[in-house]
Amino acid sequence: MKAVCLLSGGMDSSTLAYQARHDGYDILALHFTYGQRTEEKERECAKRIARHLNALEFLDVDLGYLKMAGGSSLTDPAMKVQSHDETGEGIPDTYVPFRNANLLSVATSFAEARGADAIYIGVQSSDYSGYPDCRPEFIDAFQKVITLGTRPGAGITLKTPFVALNKTEILKIGLAMKVPYEDTWSCYTDNEVACRTCSSCHFRLEAFRQAGEQDPIPYR
Repeated sequence: MKAVCLLSGGMDSSTLAYQARHDGYDILALHFTYGQRTEEKERECAKRIARHLNALEFLDVDLGYLKMAGGSSLTDPAMKVQSHDETGEGIPDTYVPFRNANLLSVATSFAEARGADAIYIGVQSSDYSGYPDCRPEFIDAFQKVITLGTRPGAGITLKTPFVALNKTEILKIGLAMKVPYEDTWSCYTDNEVACRTCSSCHFRLEAFRQAGEQDPIPYR
């Protein structure tokens, strides 16, 4: 069996790829660059994880038009990435408009072209509290799009094994599978030393704290 895994190089997507291998799939790694601030580091980490997993293929796709569209602090240098807000109200400034629909469309093309059985995406509960394209309802709707838009018998299943889990629960699964978290990156702002203050750093550090483990990447 083969599975396309959306592999950003971050903590969740790396754990996801290890989960797909654990589930019995050979890995087709799919990475995206779209003008995000840490695209260089993310690509480097994604390639490392793909090598650890002996991925059949590593496809790096440029979606630069998402940067051209703007509307996110991840892609617009004129916007500042906000520090983590404990209130968690509203849509985060790091939301890239309709990004997951774009990513999953490419993943579906890749999966159908390679005869893959599944697509794995690492959406999880703390994401869909703020990102509308991470909600379970969105995933269910996109499964219908995949079924309707691919050739008869393609049978591609969209898998979200972490959708009901929080980051600490995901991390514990990854630790049990010996995911090399030293080769992952989560910071939204810096490529060398993680900022510690963006929401992605905050949730990652909190997950390691709750799991009673030391995060192996460098922080300010």
